Amino acid sequence: MGSNKKVVGFGELLLRLGTRGFQRFSQARDFEAYYTGAEANTCVSLVNFGLEGYVVSKAPAHDIGQACINFLKGHGLNTDHIVRGGDRLGLFYLETGASQRASKVIYDRANSAITTLKPGEIDWQTVLQGKDWLHFSGAAPALGPDMPAVVEEACRTARQLGVTVSCDLNYRKKLWSPKVAQRVMTGLMAYVDVLMCNEEDAEMVFGIKAEGADVRSGRLEADKYEDVARQVHGRFGCKTIAITLRESLSATFNNWSGVLYDGTQLYRSRSYSMYVIDRVGGGDAFGGGLIYGLLTGMPLQDVIEFAAAASCLKHSIPGDFNLASREEVRALIAGDASGRVQR
Repeated sequence: MGSNKKVVGFGELLLRLGTRGFQRFSQARDFEAYYTGAEANTCVSLVNFGLEGYVVSKAPAHDIGQACINFLKGHGLNTDHIVRGGDRLGLFYLETGASQRASKVIYDRANSAITTLKPGEIDWQTVLQGKDWLHFSGAAPALGPDMPAVVEEACRTARQLGVTVSCDLNYRKKLWSPKVAQRVMTGLMAYVDVLMCNEEDAEMVFGIKAEGADVRSGRLEADKYEDVARQVHGRFGCKTIAITLRESLSATFNNWSGVLYDGTQLYRSRSYSMYVIDRVGGGDAFGGGLIYGLLTGMPLQDVIEFAAAASCLKHSIPGDFNLASREEVRALIAGDASGRVQR
């Protein structure tokens, strides 16, 4: 595939059950089903951009677990290192918001297959040998008592093998408290080369806030996040820090951009005004664009432009996966935001 770069994503696999259209949960008589997972979403983006994507997780050895694996295979992911076991696949229910009504997510992840994963159950030497990149999200270590140790096991092996490690902080208050998240993630940051987060994650997990920024007002200034990136860099020494900036004017209309910091300079993407079809997976799509740009040696300004544009396009696609191609991302970067029919 493509440039033959290989990226491994480690985290939970989920079944997303969403109400149709913009129905509320109380109106739903059936649900649309998608298989998903933050790290799998990112790897699907990379496959679409021409790289090789490998998913590592644990899924039950029954028909639903197999259906999930088949779904991932259908999008070009390598699933050879998914451990089979446990009783259930994690679920989440989605009610898509519109206008001034926010979207709602209800998690049903307790006792899912990945929560039974133990250190030593995955042969990380075999998984990561010959790979270029390991990606995980902050949700992964939150999923069970042994998961921080399993994530650290993966990261430690990656470091030994010279594999780049990236993390999307991806803080989820329904999974753990800021206090526990800070303790666990601070330990894991010793292994992280590339850190991704949104405008709130650094504050919730590390207590690092952009002074003067007001997320709820819907107005964010990229310059205010340079200090956040500097503080994260100074505390943890990450080589690259990328922050997504979402100005949520309503559930339907968002402004979207990103910044990247390399320890010396802040790079800002252009800002996109978006009509949102499906925002779930938008951050994962940003991560996919960022990893692609860094792995293929783009100049850093081009990296953040590619990541922001890729994620912008994801917001137009139902489901969690970004199915936009490299060519579509490049066309958007070049200024073609007209949405005119391609003939």
